Amino acid sequence: MIKLARNRMARLSTAIGRMPIQLKLILSFICIILIPITLVSWYLFNGVYLNTIKDLTKKNQYILEIEKTNVANNMQVMERTAQLAISNSEINEYLQSREELDTADLIDFKMKTFSSFQYYLFNNPNIANIRLYSENPNVREFWPVIFKESRIKNKPWYQTVLRRNGLVWWEISATNKDVIKNSTVASDQVGDFVTLLREIKYPNDKHNGILEVTMELNNFFMKTFSSVQDTSSQMIVVNREGKAFTNPSLSLMQTLPVETIMAEFAKHGKKTDHEFTFTYNGTPYLCIPSDMEPLDSYLFNVVSLKSALSDVSKRRNTIIIATIILIALLSATSYILHSLILKKLNILRDSMKKVRKGDFNFEIDITSMDEIGELAHHFRQMLKRMNELIVEAVNRQAATKEAELKSLKNQIDSHFLYNTLENLKMLAEIEGQYTISDSLTSLGRMMRYNLQWTSNHVRLRDELEHIQNYIAIMNIRYDNNLVLNINVPPVHMEQEVLKMSLQPIVENAVKHGMGSRSEGEKLEIAIHAYVSGDSIIIEVCDNGDGIPESKLKKINLMIRLEDADYQQMRKELNDGESSGIGLRNVDQRIVMFYGKSHGIRVESAEGSFTRVTMTLPYLILAGGVPAHVQSANR
Repeated sequence: MIKLARNRMARLSTAIGRMPIQLKLILSFICIILIPITLVSWYLFNGVYLNTIKDLTKKNQYILEIEKTNVANNMQVMERTAQLAISNSEINEYLQSREELDTADLIDFKMKTFSSFQYYLFNNPNIANIRLYSENPNVREFWPVIFKESRIKNKPWYQTVLRRNGLVWWEISATNKDVIKNSTVASDQVGDFVTLLREIKYPNDKHNGILEVTMELNNFFMKTFSSVQDTSSQMIVVNREGKAFTNPSLSLMQTLPVETIMAEFAKHGKKTDHEFTFTYNGTPYLCIPSDMEPLDSYLFNVVSLKSALSDVSKRRNTIIIATIILIALLSATSYILHSLILKKLNILRDSMKKVRKGDFNFEIDITSMDEIGELAHHFRQMLKRMNELIVEAVNRQAATKEAELKSLKNQIDSHFLYNTLENLKMLAEIEGQYTISDSLTSLGRMMRYNLQWTSNHVRLRDELEHIQNYIAIMNIRYDNNLVLNINVPPVHMEQEVLKMSLQPIVENAVKHGMGSRSEGEKLEIAIHAYVSGDSIIIEVCDNGDGIPESKLKKINLMIRLEDADYQQMRKELNDGESSGIGLRNVDQRIVMFYGKSHGIRVESAEGSFTRVTMTLPYLILAGGVPAHVQSANR
């Protein structure tokens, strides 16, 4: 999966890389506009949507609270009615009769006690029925209040009411004609009711019957079943069995099944403290549930968001269309402007193609002062410099050819000198002058090394051999008081060095080291070589008189000075000495071939020693790679 994603990213990057700059600029311009507009629009419309939902939620929660307040008032009315019925002493005496009343007593009870009781209880028109159920065989039924308890023993709530031991039990249910057969409700009284049920245990704390107080559902939940309300919202009552009750004539209930609301409520974990939204047939809805704990039921307020969100959608669509038009106009404008800008860049590109084909003599028609004009200026300067370098290369090649001819002439002339020195050497050996013979041999080797200048680079071995010949000749002058110690490992003998780079250093050591030596006192010159990182360090050290500190600083300073500064400093010193000119020449050659990080440095302690350190890249002469790399490759 990761590999596939990388391949796709690589292909996308390649495709973008092949696009013209103009297309890339336009696409980036569109992205720069589109992304912020999209994010801002999403943020704003999301805020508008959330605020709309929040306002609708507050409004419908308020309506829900009003309905719950009405329900609480109706519950209190039914509870007061039940309490009045239970606390009536004459009715309770009749329910606890120990013997059956005769006809005259029954007529008297009905005309006086029962009629006043019935009138008193039914003074609230919202109360549908008040019924007392008794198991006492001495109690006769008086319709529509007093009935035999046997009529309700098959009801599902009967045992529950008995278990509650005198506490109120609420039922929300529908009454139909099939139930009426065993019910006390009139045969034409069919509908939905809220019922208060309570065991009668007054006054002797024994079972004396069951009390039932009923109220029609449309009176108990007045706003839920009202026909005058907002067409975009509707309240629904759900009892403990999950049966829903609402006004089916409202338009909202014609398009949204109650089963869908219950399924969404179950999907959200039946949380009554959080509203939720859902969509049915493309229409969004807001559902605000509330728990009615005493009734063990739920009350829902369902709101259609279609009309509320239509204005938000219209504004969103308007902004989307305006954004598309704006992006189209800006893209066209950007295309025109970029064409004008990139026109100069195309001219510069065509000029580079001419250079690639070998045409260096043309004019670039760009005179603006912007970045492209600056590029054109630098490109013109580059062409000028290239032409100069071509001329220099031609001149250098001509000079090289001339130098080769001179070298060839010198080689031809040098044969006469070599033959003459060889003849003198043979004469010296015949005469037994071996010192002169050896000196002539060293001189011949030095002349051959100097005159055969076929390359600027030689092996360290060759340069050290040349130094040995030089010391051999100088020992004739100083009566063998020069001692040369070479401490260079064999592995470094193939190191690349510049030809004639060590002789000026050794020459300085002899010149300044032997000047103040007493007769017979030897001057020791040691040459060491070791590797440090990617560089090789070659040290030439002598035990001469050393250099004063003030002069040492000047020498090291003058080694790296620019030519103009160097000449000015020599004039100011005016000491009649070379002032390190030989060392400076060696350093300049090293810098020219290897860079400023290489060169020479002089160290000295007056009366003790002088050390010249030469730093070169660690390269063998053949191949130009470090010796340890060559060994590894082999």
